[in-house]
Order: sequence, then C-alpha cells, then structure tokens
Amino acid sequence: MNSDDVSGIASLLRPSFDHLGVELVDVQWSGHGRGAVLRLVIDRPDGGVTLDDCERASNTASAVLDVSDPIDHPYRLEVSSPGAERPIRRPEEWTAAIGRRINVRLREGDSELVLEGRLTSIAGDAAEIEVRDRRTTRPASFSISAVVAARIVVDI
Repeated sequence: MNSDDVSGIASLLRPSFDHLGVELVDVQWSGHGRGAVLRLVIDRPDGGVTLDDCERASNTASAVLDVSDPIDHPYRLEVSSPGAERPIRRPEEWTAAIGRRINVRLREGDSELVLEGRLTSIAGDAAEIEVRDRRTTRPASFSISAVVAARIVVDI
C-alpha cells in the first residue's frame, strides 16, 4: 500500500472519528499477505485515550472500511493511542509540545545529530530547545525541516 492509499484511508475515516470525539493522529500500513496490518493511532483533544475510545474507533473504522472497501486483500485492524512518548510530526503537535521535554533526531549533511531537552520556542521553521550539559543548560536551535524524527520524552 502506498502513501496515497494511506492518505485516502485517513481522509475516509476522519469525519467519523471527529464525530466520536477522537482525532486520527496517524495511519500506518505494514506487512503484506496474511500479515498485513492497518494501524490507526487516535488521540483525544484533552489527552487520555481510553480502551472504550479504541473500541469505538475500531468498530467505526471497520464499518466505514467495509462499506467503502478501499483495501482489496485481508488485513488486521489495530487501533491504539500514541502513547506517552508520542511522535511529533504536524505543526500543531510542535506547538502543543512547547514546554515539554522532547527528543529530536536531525539530519546534518551526511550525519545525524540527536538533541534532547525542553522545547522553548517555535517560530516558523525554527525551533529552540534547552539542552542540559552536565550541570548547566544551553539553548540549541534547529530547523524543523531538518528533523528526521521527534517525540515527546516522559519526565521521570
């Protein structure tokens, strides 16, 4: 399944999920043949996805996908929350992460750099985090367009 198919499935499911009060955060397709999995990641605007939310989203997705039938071979449907260390991808997720600890993997030429710290600001494509160096902290700036992957880090 290609990215256009995954986007189409997301577009197909979003209105029904909005009606349920959950947000479709991500759609992932993995495997092939009998091992194919369509994974839907949901969240609530106030956070705290429950098992009931996952069950309702699964039942709704099954009904919508059965009617529209966009997938022409067997697959397993999974619905889950993004978890505590959720990925950061969309602009609104970056904005919501301000003040939280994040882990960012950046591409710098042929190499990658990993930064971890508290996200302090975002302005357009520019972001800044406060990184700890032993006993002090320092600001580190990066371009969001250079991000390979980013996620929330749980404070312990």
